[in-house]
Amino acid sequence: MILVGVILLVIGFVAGISILWTIGIVLVVIGAILWILGAMGHAVGGRRHYW
Repeated sequence: MILVGVILLVIGFVAGISILWTIGIVLVVIGAILWILGAMGHAVGGRRHYW
């Protein structure tokens, strides 16, 4: 999700399309939050990891 957000940020910046820029920022922020929660050991999206 973070990678898609960064790609949209770059495309939106180069092409001058502000909606892609906005969607890219939102995806990067949500992806970072989910990544941090997953790294802390919380179940993200109902998934449990047993190890």
